Amino acid sequence: MWQKTYLTFALLVMVAWADHHEGHNHTDHSADHHLEERTIYNTDFAFALYEKLSNNADAKGKNIFFSPLSISMALSMLALGAKKETHSQIFSTLGYSSLTEDQVNEAYEHLLHMLDHSQEAMLLETGGGLAVREGFKPVDKFLKDLQHFYHAEAFTVDFSKADVAVQEINKFIAKKTNDTITDMVKSLDPDTIMVLINYIYFRGKWQKPFLEGATHKSNFYVDENTTVTVDMMILRDAEFNFHITKSFSIIQLCYTGNAFMLIILPAEGKMEEVEKQMSSFQIRNWLDKGHQRSEIYMPKFSISASACLGDILKEMGIVDAFSDKADFSGMSEDTELKVSNVLHKAVLTVDEKGTEAAGTTTVDVIDKSMPLIIKINRPFLVYIWEESLKSLLFMGKIVNPTL
Repeated sequence: MWQKTYLTFALLVMVAWADHHEGHNHTDHSADHHLEERTIYNTDFAFALYEKLSNNADAKGKNIFFSPLSISMALSMLALGAKKETHSQIFSTLGYSSLTEDQVNEAYEHLLHMLDHSQEAMLLETGGGLAVREGFKPVDKFLKDLQHFYHAEAFTVDFSKADVAVQEINKFIAKKTNDTITDMVKSLDPDTIMVLINYIYFRGKWQKPFLEGATHKSNFYVDENTTVTVDMMILRDAEFNFHITKSFSIIQLCYTGNAFMLIILPAEGKMEEVEKQMSSFQIRNWLDKGHQRSEIYMPKFSISASACLGDILKEMGIVDAFSDKADFSGMSEDTELKVSNVLHKAVLTVDEKGTEAAGTTTVDVIDKSMPLIIKINRPFLVYIWEESLKSLLFMGKIVNPTL
């Protein structure tokens, strides 16, 4: 038995930021059955992963932000080279147990095809890469499937020279996302054979921009003992989908195109209670409950969140991939591989122009002639959804927008 060689998976870079350009809505609304089925399971995986991240002791008092679509896509890329129980565990954790590998791969192929023909009003790009140690040759079918289904480019890297590896991987990442991941690359094991990369890049413009001249300094209440100063944006006299209960408020902010941001603002002291309620079903059920003329106060911010997901994915059921039981014979017939870690980075910037990245009580009756004033000045949950893809692009919790 050969010693298992490290496959580091994956360097995941998600960037959401502001777009200042106009565009036209020209979306392909064709639906693929397997894409629909996959995205239903994908959101369940997203909320299960969020629960693990939020319950992690290291997450207390910190922002959480990640891309469920990118992580599930990268794990599906990994599954291309996995066999037997290693493959089964990946599919089971992602919620793909009732699907064949062909159905999953074709669903992602269809998703990427839709993105290639997406509207100019919103930029959404996703894809992948494979950094391979010089002299190592993966199985041809694995490389062809990565390129065909996931648009993943393969390139060679000298992992024995840390500075060179950093430079080459950052070069690939930067041309796709305008971001770099130097600190994450430096943490690679020197015995790394391959690094699977997946990225997603979102740039959205608000349908109703905030008033640039009205942005002002204001307090954001992180907790009962911590207050920070933020640049508070204002949007007046606009109608939004909203829903209010005794435990939280939910506000839908639309981008041009087919994407929108959901803000869930828990009542004071209710964050943990609200987090336990959140599910894809609940969120979809709360949408389109009603429109209200509103005055919204929202912080202008830019955050970055990184996470090592290896241990969390083990807890969720992907065990063999990280152990000597790993079977990645679909990647290499000569070298036994195992995953050393799963690394993830996400960045979110929100400004006036757009985004650059047990309460069941119904809404109280409000006189529509009076605007509803919503102040997002304490920790909140955020979700970015793309309707035509039926995909949850990003999700997280903003505890402190200044970090």
